[in-house]
Amino acid sequence: MAHQPDLALDGPGQGTLSIAAILAESARRRPEAPALYFMGQTITYGALWDQTRAYAGALAARGIGPGSRVAMIVPNVPDFPRVYYAALALGAVVVPIHLLFKAEEIRFVLEDADADLVVAAAPLLGEAAPAAALAGVPLLTVLAPEGFELDGEPVARLEDEAAFTTPIERYVPVHPLAAATILYTSGTTGTPKGAVGSHLAVIEQVHTCLLDTFEYRPDDVLYGGLPFFHTFGQTVVLNAGFRRGAAIILLPKFDPDEALELLVRHRATVFAGVPTNYAGMVAAANRTADRPPLRYAISGGAALPTALLEAFEAAYGAQVHEGYGLTETSPVCSFNLVSEPIRPGTVGKAIWGVEVEIADSEIDDRIELLPRETLGEIVVRGHNLMKGYLGRADATAAAIVDGWFRTGDLGTVDGDGVIHIVDRKKDMIIRNGYNVYPTEVEAVLSRHPEVSLAAVFGVPHPEHGQEVYAAIVPAEGADPDPAELVDYVKAKIAAYKYPRVVHVVEALPLGPSGKILKRELQLLYAA
Repeated sequence: MAHQPDLALDGPGQGTLSIAAILAESARRRPEAPALYFMGQTITYGALWDQTRAYAGALAARGIGPGSRVAMIVPNVPDFPRVYYAALALGAVVVPIHLLFKAEEIRFVLEDADADLVVAAAPLLGEAAPAAALAGVPLLTVLAPEGFELDGEPVARLEDEAAFTTPIERYVPVHPLAAATILYTSGTTGTPKGAVGSHLAVIEQVHTCLLDTFEYRPDDVLYGGLPFFHTFGQTVVLNAGFRRGAAIILLPKFDPDEALELLVRHRATVFAGVPTNYAGMVAAANRTADRPPLRYAISGGAALPTALLEAFEAAYGAQVHEGYGLTETSPVCSFNLVSEPIRPGTVGKAIWGVEVEIADSEIDDRIELLPRETLGEIVVRGHNLMKGYLGRADATAAAIVDGWFRTGDLGTVDGDGVIHIVDRKKDMIIRNGYNVYPTEVEAVLSRHPEVSLAAVFGVPHPEHGQEVYAAIVPAEGADPDPAELVDYVKAKIAAYKYPRVVHVVEALPLGPSGKILKRELQLLYAA
C-alpha cells in the first residue's frame, strides 16, 4: 500500500548536532581540567572554550555564519582548536589546509572550496597571503606580534578583533548531516579533491572510537604531534581526546627528541603516530633512558612494518595498535582493538557500525563482493562515509558505488573478520606479468638492522614492464651497502619480487598523513 508523504516520517527531522559541542560540553563539565599543554603553558577546558567563543564572536562580526567556509592554515598550536571550533560553533564549514602547501596550491584550495575567509598563522603568511590575494579571499592572521606588517602593509589579527567583539554565548545548532569539514586529499593521483564530512560522521566516529575501539580516560595525556589539518590527528587525537576530556600535548613540528622529552615531562599515556613517527621515536629512545608511562600506542596513516612495531614496543613497553582509515571515511574503518590481543601485520577488524568487505577490483560500475580470504579491493560503508567530493559529482559517483566506498586498496578479510592490507591498487608492481606488492618487500627490508624506513616502487622497464626499486633511510649511525641489501631481500623472497636497485636516502617524500609519496620516487628514479 502506498502512503502519502509525511514530513514527520519523510522529512529531515528536527534533531541538531555540532562538533563544537565536543569542546563546549567538556568545558561545561570539567572547566578546570587541562585541555592543552603547550610550550610550558597549561590551558584548561574552560579557558579554551572562552577563547574560542571570543574568536567566534570576531568571525561572526565578519559575516561568518551557517554554511560559510572558513579556511585555516594553522599548525598544532592552541590557535588551531580555537579557530576550528569557533568556525564550527557558528555553523560554518572548516577547510584545514596542509601547512607545506605553496601559494598556488593554497590558492587552488581557496578557490575550489569557495572560501569566505582564511585564517593563517603568521609564520605561514609568506605563502598564504599571496594565495589569499590571488583568490580574492579576506585574510586574518594569528600568532603575529602587534603592529605586524607584511610587505609594508598591516595584516588583520584575529586576536585583536576577538578582543573588541562580543563572544558568542552558545554554539549554533545545525542538522546532523550538515557539512562540517572539507578535507583535501593529497592529490597523489591528480588534482586534490575536497572530501566533505558531516557533523554526524565525525561525532559518530568519535563515539565509536571511544566506546568500542580505544580506551581514552579523562586522566589520559595524549601526544598531539599528528597534524590536525589531517583527518587522523583531527579525529583520533583532537576530537576524540576533547570528547573524553583528556589532555593533549601539542607539538607543531615533529622532532623525535623533543617529542620524547615532552612525553616524559607531561607523563603521556597514549601515543598516536604514523610509521615515520615510530621510526623517529625508536631512534630517540636509543639516546636517552627516559621513558613516559605509556599505556599503549596507536598507528595509522600507512602500513606499519612489524619490525618497527616490535622495536617500539621493546623500547617503550607499550603495545602498538594499528588501524586503517582514509580521509573519505572520517577516517577510521578498522582497528586492532585495545580490549583485544593485537594481530601484528593486520589492521584489525571493522569498527562498530562500519562494514569492510572485499570486492572485485576489475569491475567498475558495480560492487561484486568476493568470498573471505580472496584478494580484491577493500570497500567500506557505514556512518563514517563522507557526503561526497565538493563539486565533483563524477568523482563521487566513481568512488561510491552501490553505497560502498571504493578505497583503491587491495587486501583480504579472513574468516575471523581480520583485515589484511596488501597494497594500494595503484602501487602494485607488475614484473614479467607477476604481481609484486611493495608492502611485502618493505616488510623484509625493514627487518634489516641497518634500515630505518623503506619504500618499494616500480619504474618502467623495456623488457620486464616494470622493475622493482627501493629507497631506504638508514638506521642511525648505519652506512648500509645497497648491494648487500639487495642480496638480503633476494635470499628471503621469490626471485621476481626482490628490488634490483636500492637507493640510500636521507629522507623519503611524505604526504600529509605521513604516507610515502611513491609517485615522487618513481619520477625521480625512472629518469
